[in-house]
Amino acid sequence: MKSLHNPTIPWNKGKIVGQKSPLKLSEIWSIRIRLQLFQRSRELALFNLAIDSKLRACDLVKIRIQDLCHGDHVANRAAVLQQKTKRPVQFEITAPTRESIAKWIGVAALRTGDFLFPSRRHDSPHISTRQYARIVKKWIIDIGLDPSAYGTHSMRRTKPTLIYRRTKNLRAVQLLLGHTKLESTVRYLGIEVDDALELAEQTDV
Repeated sequence: MKSLHNPTIPWNKGKIVGQKSPLKLSEIWSIRIRLQLFQRSRELALFNLAIDSKLRACDLVKIRIQDLCHGDHVANRAAVLQQKTKRPVQFEITAPTRESIAKWIGVAALRTGDFLFPSRRHDSPHISTRQYARIVKKWIIDIGLDPSAYGTHSMRRTKPTLIYRRTKNLRAVQLLLGHTKLESTVRYLGIEVDDALELAEQTDV
């Protein structure tokens, strides 16, 4: 019997690929308010931390309580070693995010050494990147956006994009994302190369 899978057909045929769109401020609040109204404390903590931390999915799902908390209190800032680059990246934890994390820790009765987002499956100690992707897809669909244009990387891109649009400070965004090269930040933000070079030269003056 022949396999139904045709190896000559590209995996991405009929799919939209490429850089995922960041969320707009109004879309952030639409998702956040829905999660608050439906009292989805785990997802609210996950959403808020994803926006604040700007971490890749593989790093976000592995966050432990001890990475964010000093004793019983959620810290104002945290540092996480990135799996991809093996370099630490620091981020601010805003008040709403601290509040949602603290509430989730209480609801789930989590302890210091626990993962912040434990899996409900027995074969994994924390949610997988695939589970996280499904959760993000539901958020996007719930507020009426096209899920093919957004993904987990949208969460990582959102805050840097908002900061760049407000400040035009490429160096600051580079630091926030933990990029070693400015060119990586330029590609990440989807800025025209000529515009980026001009801005970088102005920053150096």
